[in-house]
Amino acid sequence: MSAKIMDGKKIASEILDEVRAEVKALSERGIIPKLSVILVGDDPASVMYARSKERACKKSGIDYELITFPSDAKEESVLQELERLSVDQSCHGIMVELPLPEHMNKDRIMMAINPLKDVDGINPINRGQMFTKKTGLFPVTPQSCIEIMKRSGITIEGKNVCLIGRGDTVGKPLIFLLLNENATVTVCHTRTRDLSFHTKRADIVVAAAGKPDLVTEDMVSPGVVVVDAGINQVDGKTVGDVDFEGVSKKAEAITPVPGGVGSLTTALLQKNLLKAIELQQSQ
Repeated sequence: MSAKIMDGKKIASEILDEVRAEVKALSERGIIPKLSVILVGDDPASVMYARSKERACKKSGIDYELITFPSDAKEESVLQELERLSVDQSCHGIMVELPLPEHMNKDRIMMAINPLKDVDGINPINRGQMFTKKTGLFPVTPQSCIEIMKRSGITIEGKNVCLIGRGDTVGKPLIFLLLNENATVTVCHTRTRDLSFHTKRADIVVAAAGKPDLVTEDMVSPGVVVVDAGINQVDGKTVGDVDFEGVSKKAEAITPVPGGVGSLTTALLQKNLLKAIELQQSQ
């Protein structure tokens, strides 16, 4: 069996084409979508992510504003800026780059982001929307796991899904997004006993535990669909949680790392910005 490779780069390109068309339609109505990103300190990875978002937004015709604070900035200063952005009608999306300095209360800052502008889906109100199937702004990496399957022609409804991972960023939100797709979800993690018992019974395996080679060829059944949302550094290379070479021999479809789930996140962040505009206009 030769597995179908779910090409994240190709799908991301399709999504960005849709975004550009929507941005053009909004601009014809006098609305220029704008994303405001807050960066506290100079963490190299955070600086890189912030700059990559800027480049991506410019390509789509989206205005981008980067607001920087020194690492020793007071928490109140960031909260005041969030309050300003919340009422600024020219700003449609707000994002705070993580991690924050240790002296800042992450939960307090997350709660201060206007839920209607929370393109990263981290405000507890948006987390709650996932439980009720209501329209909200949801985290982009879990959305990427769903989107890459749907756009690759994979049916999720009615399938047995083994989700490995329970983190706040991917695993926990993904439980509810999968349930909203009418999947039957088994949640496992690195402490699960006899993990292969669960993975062998699954139609779809989603790995999001952050542990390389966690899922191997002997742990899956022929015809399985495998979505690898893990990101690990091994010998200077970026790898996922799945032994791609081995598992792809048995899988019907599989995502690569890199080039899979992670490739969709920037595109879906822009989709969330457009969704935020829609939500704000309906208020």
